[in-house]
Amino acid sequence: DLRSDREIVLIAVQRDGTALRYAEELCSDRELVLAALRQDGTALEFASAELRADVELARIAVEEDESALQYVAIELQQEPEFQHIAEFL
Repeated sequence: DLRSDREIVLIAVQRDGTALRYAEELCSDRELVLAALRQDGTALEFASAELRADVELARIAVEEDESALQYVAIELQQEPEFQHIAEFL
C-alpha cells in the first residue's frame, strides 16, 4: 500500500501537507509530520495526538497558518509557554 510507504508519503506531504490524512500509519512519524507542517500548518489536524502536543511542531504549524491553532492539543494551548508563542502570531 502506497499510504504506508514512507518515501512516497514524504514526497506527497512536501507537495501537499494535508496529504498526511491518507497516511494514518505514519501520522506519528515526526519527520513526516514536520515536512507536512512546513507545507501546510493545518496538516497538524492529521498528526498523532502525541505530535499535536509537541511544542516545536505546534509552533511551526501555527506560524505557517494561524488557523492550525485549533488542532494544537488542548493541554498545550493552556500552557503559558505556548500561550506566549501564540500571542506573537
